[in-house]
Amino acid sequence: MKTLVIGCTHAGTAAVTNILKMKPEDEVVVYERNDNVSFLSCGIALHVGGVVKEAEDLFYSSPEQLAALGATMRMQHEVLSIDTEKKTIQVRNLQTNDIFTDWFDKLVLATGSAPVIPPITGVGLKNIQLAKNYHQAKEIIQKAQDASNIAVIGAGYIGVELVEAFEAYGKNVTFIEGADRVLNKYLDREFTDIVEEELHEHHVKLALNEKVLQFNGNEEGLVQQVVTSEQTYEADLVLLCVGFKPQTDLLKNQVDMLPNGALILNDFMQTSHPDIYGAGDSCAVYYNPAKTHAYIPLATNAVRMGTIAAHNIIGNKVKYRGTQGTSGLKLYDLNMASTGVTESNAFFFGLNVKSITIDESYRPEFMPTAENVKIKIVYEVGTNRIVGGAIMSKVDLTQAVNTLSVCIQENKTIEDLAFVDFFFQPHYNQPWNYLNKAALKALEQETEHENVLI
Repeated sequence: MKTLVIGCTHAGTAAVTNILKMKPEDEVVVYERNDNVSFLSCGIALHVGGVVKEAEDLFYSSPEQLAALGATMRMQHEVLSIDTEKKTIQVRNLQTNDIFTDWFDKLVLATGSAPVIPPITGVGLKNIQLAKNYHQAKEIIQKAQDASNIAVIGAGYIGVELVEAFEAYGKNVTFIEGADRVLNKYLDREFTDIVEEELHEHHVKLALNEKVLQFNGNEEGLVQQVVTSEQTYEADLVLLCVGFKPQTDLLKNQVDMLPNGALILNDFMQTSHPDIYGAGDSCAVYYNPAKTHAYIPLATNAVRMGTIAAHNIIGNKVKYRGTQGTSGLKLYDLNMASTGVTESNAFFFGLNVKSITIDESYRPEFMPTAENVKIKIVYEVGTNRIVGGAIMSKVDLTQAVNTLSVCIQENKTIEDLAFVDFFFQPHYNQPWNYLNKAALKALEQETEHENVLI
């Protein structure tokens, strides 16, 4: 059987590796328009901040490694079109400019996502950078050396991490966000207030609830200013981190997609064409909290989907379990993670929710140190089904959110979590684990509500 894999970052690398490990006699051909594979773009901020010394260390595979498994690696080849009826593709060799046709039995579209470039006047000026791939990471490092005033636009995870890295690098940093809070897609206000306070303490200039209107440059075409709806900021380097969009034009009008172009897949990673599979940022995921498809581009989703696609291509039927959009972040000495919906964005998914938040010592106070942990659980009204949660502490307790993720995936309720068996040891927790205690407090809240109704 011949499988073509188009795109080879996280999802593509996982698909190729697993197909050839399980069925090495299969023919697998990879088409990748870049000269590298498997770059961990989520590590760019670590490289900027000096934690990862070399950008090359952010690769976890290579064309040579995949070729050693048996893959035919066609690097710097751009797929121009896909004919789903004839099961052929048209390709351009970017080094020779030759165009040719190839065929497939099965195809995996793992073309990923592209950074959103907003239609802002002056966006084409020099030193306005994206933060997605290996070459962009190297450019950011090089240009940051000579920059004094850096503006980061977009207060998601990548933006927050870059702000911290640049501030630690001794730069004057302005953090611009059109919404009224940082990390508003991931955390509710009681958490983001703490994050914003931490940024203020490190002298990061926050420009929240401000829309970027234009970029001004000098005679040499270098960016100098960012003009927002409120004021003008000096900037000789600008990082655009305003989101991602799926790259699926190759299958436009040929398979089912969300309005934004993300591929809609079944439980086996197949598109509406049974011989064409999808994986990674080019695809929608089944979002378990809301029980619907959503676009949530994450590396964790990509490697899972690529692996599951591989299993199903070779005939081992493995079902996708969906996702909760679980993610984590370390900012200075704050450790935080979240999963599922937030209380503030639940209504976008048609969910009626309540929440409970606790903020107390994570272990007995007779211990030499006993930092506080803030944990929030979001649950559905009527069913008490857990649909979201978040945690923050100066101690790394983020693994607790993985437990909440499992609860959401398995449709567990606050009753289930309140009385689940967790161990107790004073080094790590209290006799009632903080997850138990949050769920118990949620149950108390529901009991009080029932008593009021009576």
